[in-house]
Amino acid sequence: MSRIGKKPVEMPSGVTASVSGQTIEVKGPKGSHSFTATDDVTLTIEGNVITVTPRGKSKRARQQWGMSRTVIGNMVTGVSVGFKKELEINGVGYRAQLQGNILKLNLGYSHEVNFEVPAGVTVTSAKPTEITVEGSDPQLVGQVAANIREWRKPEPYKGKGIKYKDEYIFRKEGKKK
Repeated sequence: MSRIGKKPVEMPSGVTASVSGQTIEVKGPKGSHSFTATDDVTLTIEGNVITVTPRGKSKRARQQWGMSRTVIGNMVTGVSVGFKKELEINGVGYRAQLQGNILKLNLGYSHEVNFEVPAGVTVTSAKPTEITVEGSDPQLVGQVAANIREWRKPEPYKGKGIKYKDEYIFRKEGKKK
């Protein structure tokens, strides 16, 4: 039995959902998302609760049960609260600046890195050394944050680079004489 699948998804106020066949559409203040479940699960809405139940005892039905419930839970969270990833830039002269839809990064290269922000995600830079990526889709938010971090990963000796705010960088000792 799926422990995750058993839990019903509660919809907060301001969020509505509708099921048509195997497709569920969730609408809220931060947008709308839809998800098409496989034929192995049944989706039902009762009041402000969405439940997912498996249609059989097969291994695939049990796998889809937990996965479908998690995806629907993330959709409800995304359209009501949203998802956020915070990045920190460490290093002398390393900084970020947002100009319109382009994030300009100075990361010690001979040129500026121009990162175009995709649709569905908002990127803000309150300080030159902090970047915040926000959106309603957790996969897209995480992918954009990872793409920004990819330009200069933190190195273990001085800790220079772009890291997640809650990330711990294992530091190494330098050369000895």
